[in-house]
Amino acid sequence: MRAALLSYCFVISLAGAEPPPPGYQHALDLYNHTDYTAAVRILRALPQTAPTLELTGRCYLMDAEYKLAVEVLEKAVLLDPENSMTLTWLGRAEGRRAQTSIALAAIPHANKARESLEKAVRLDPRNKDALDDLFEYYIQAPGFMGGGFGKAEKLLPLMAQLDPAEVSFAQGRIAERQKDFSAAEAYFRLTAAHAPRSVGRLLDLARFLAKRNRTEDSEIVFAQAARLAPNAARVRFARAELWIQSGRNLPQARELLQKYIASANLTPDDPSRPAAEELLKKTGAL
Repeated sequence: MRAALLSYCFVISLAGAEPPPPGYQHALDLYNHTDYTAAVRILRALPQTAPTLELTGRCYLMDAEYKLAVEVLEKAVLLDPENSMTLTWLGRAEGRRAQTSIALAAIPHANKARESLEKAVRLDPRNKDALDDLFEYYIQAPGFMGGGFGKAEKLLPLMAQLDPAEVSFAQGRIAERQKDFSAAEAYFRLTAAHAPRSVGRLLDLARFLAKRNRTEDSEIVFAQAARLAPNAARVRFARAELWIQSGRNLPQARELLQKYIASANLTPDDPSRPAAEELLKKTGAL
């Protein structure tokens, strides 16, 4: 997400837009330190421009206020309808509304998420965040909601121009969804080899192995990730998440999540505190 933010700022500078109002940078700093409530207080006192509305919507999204996030981001899109990153954030917010809605109520939000992401990619085929999110939508959504493996595969050439590791990961995700688990593992291992210094790629492999009930192999990869980034909060989160999913080491998972929630070093790239709190509930701690 940090890369997305930098991309957004670059687009703004190229477009010759007016500089953000005083106070915006302070709000952005608070956002980057995950103090979303304080950032919103500042943003609500600023002129309601596309950048201030977009940042406000991102804050609501990170705080799991999905309805508010959609409402604010829709206003940002109306003010700047050709901004690929604003549409990406709107697609994410609509996606989260779909995931947290019941039954048929989820379908309109899912369709809006897809439409926003598709337009974001049309506007900027080099928008990696939009490409990744749209790909994931296509491989998960049923055909009547606009999903499909064929659509996902058409995105691979665009991904290849930006990040070879992302292509092998995407191929692994397709193979996994198609239950070709041997091919999926090979692709995920290739992804990790493409990016040997990436903790995220190791975590992807560890998650896959854990889902296949290959506990020992998963723990070996987790240990690699921990050695590579011993203080990375997302490593602790991912380990706790998989322990909870497998019903193992619940006291240790609870401790990891409590430390995660209390951490002062989280960034918007890390899983949100609301997500950690939801996991913590599953351990019986809340």
